[in-house]
Formats: sequence, C-alpha cells, structure tokens
Amino acid sequence: MPTTELLLGGVMMAALCLYAVFGGADFGGGVWDLFASGPRKAEQRALIEKAIGPIWEANHVWLILAIVILFAAFPTAYSAISIALHIPLTLFVVGVVFRGSAFTFRAYDDRNDRRQQRWGLLFSLASVVAPILLGVLAGTVASGEIHVVAGVVTSGYVAPWLAPFPIFVGLFALALFAYQAAVFLTAEADAAGAAELTSDFRQRALIAGALVGAVALVTFGLSFGAAPRISAGLTERPWTWPLHLATAAAATTAFSALWKRRFAVARFAVVAQTVLILLGWAASQYPYLLVPSHTLSSAAANPRTQGLLLIAIAAGSVLLFPSLYVLYRVFKGERPFRVLDRSKE
Repeated sequence: MPTTELLLGGVMMAALCLYAVFGGADFGGGVWDLFASGPRKAEQRALIEKAIGPIWEANHVWLILAIVILFAAFPTAYSAISIALHIPLTLFVVGVVFRGSAFTFRAYDDRNDRRQQRWGLLFSLASVVAPILLGVLAGTVASGEIHVVAGVVTSGYVAPWLAPFPIFVGLFALALFAYQAAVFLTAEADAAGAAELTSDFRQRALIAGALVGAVALVTFGLSFGAAPRISAGLTERPWTWPLHLATAAAATTAFSALWKRRFAVARFAVVAQTVLILLGWAASQYPYLLVPSHTLSSAAANPRTQGLLLIAIAAGSVLLFPSLYVLYRVFKGERPFRVLDRSKE
C-alpha cells in the first residue's frame, strides 16, 4: 500500500505532466508565433490563435495544483525551493502574466495598429522566456546545488540556477514545447484542410524534433558532472533501459509519423514522449523533492494534513475534470478555421 506522501507525489507529478503537455504546447505556440515567416505569416499566426483559443489560460490549473500540493503536503521543500529560487520563480510568473496580457490585448486591439504588433512581439518573447525559466527551475532542483542548513539556504540565490546544466535543461524544455506545438499545429492545419500551412508546420516540427534530440544529448552529458543523481538514475537503475527504449520508440514513432504525414499518430506519440521524459526525470530524482536535502518523507506534512489534502483533491477532481471537458468541448469543438485579415502587417 503506497504511503500518503507517495500518493501525493504521484498526483503532483501527474499534474506536472499534464501541464507540460497542454501548457507546454501553448508556450510552443508562442514560439512559432515569433518565428512566423514567409508569404503565409499571417495565416500561421491566425492558426496559432485558433489553436490556443479562449481556453489556453485554463492549462495553468495543472501548475497551480502541483504548487498547492507542494505547499500543503511538503512545506519544508516548498520553503527551501521558493527561497533559493525566488529570482527565476518571480521572472517566470512575470513572464506568464505578460504573456497572457499581451495575447489578450493583441486579440482585441485593432489588427492594423502598430500597438497590436508590439503586443504580439511581447506575447512571443514571453512564450520563449517562460519555458526556459521553467526548465531552469527543474534543472536546479535536480542538480543538488541548493544547500539548506537548519532551514536556511546557504548556497546563494544566483549561482545555482545560472550554471550550464540548468540553462541547458531550460533550452531543452523550450525545444520540447516548440516541438509539441509544431506537431499539434500540423495536425490542426491538416484537419482544417489547409495544405500549405500543414507543410509549413510539418517542416518546423521535423526541425524542432531534431533539435530536441541534440539538446537532450548535451544536457545528458552535462548531468554526469552537474547532476550525478540524474545521470545515475538514467544509466544505473533497473528501469533505465525499458524507459529509454519506450522514450526512443515514442520519439521514433512521432518522427516517422510526421514524415509519412500521419499527423494524428504523431500527436499521440509526441505526448507519450513528453510524459516519458518527465517520468524519467522524476524516477531519477526519487525519493528527493530537492536534491540532496529534502525527500518525500522528510519534507512531508503531518499525516492528517496529507489525508485531508487527498480527500480535497479527490472531491475537487469530480468538479475539475467535467468542467474542463465542457470547456474544451465548447471552445475547442469543430470550429472552421478562418484566416484573419492581416494583409497589412
């Protein structure tokens, strides 16, 4: 029978996986908005807006859930992480706020107004910066460079997260989210019958997929010196090779499906690839929430608090999942894709 802290850790990890898939694809859409180019630049951005749609901010519910679990169920780990990494955490939140505000202002501003273009640029830049910071946070937590003595952070507030390993984890997160978004956008364009847009995003997806592999290799190489627990977990555990084979199979399937223009298969495979990557990170870091000082058990709140939190999550899910289904059904149903008039951009 799993312990309450293990159950809560599993729920937190599931929330992070859902955020990486849904929120990550939205961040990636902003990346491709920045790199929209060619004679179909306006159509590319219109498709991105249609794909993100009016439900995109709802994806942050998964990150909020993970943070609430960390705060309520593992308070000492939450305290150490939020103090040691308050600078990148604050920058990430600022990036998310700027991104959401800019996307809204761009959507409702005059299409031919120069301010609308500036809102678009801010939206795109924030979409690039935020996932990098998210990866930097994850890389720093896993690196073991945050030192806590008697509840006091002694490792400083800048050096741990500005090291090469966390930065490359950030670049890896950016590449992975852009890859997801390109695959999703390819499938959306294909479903809408927009053959030229399908080719545009298919080409971007193939490039981004190759970039994910290249950055992953560099990051893995850096982990041997900068995050030994992660490198050991990815090379020495009993589940190492089954995990690598499953991730490789998902990545190969996604790339092959893109090449053969089987976009529904590619979308499913890239989601599987993303989830397997995150599960590999979590399994490598287990049982630590913050390497090397806070494990699931050492950071856990009292059992009564954890039990009540599990009940609250179970009760909340009864409302959350049907609500999200209705939201997606209403706003992400079969709506025809119409290219907005942006000829004067």
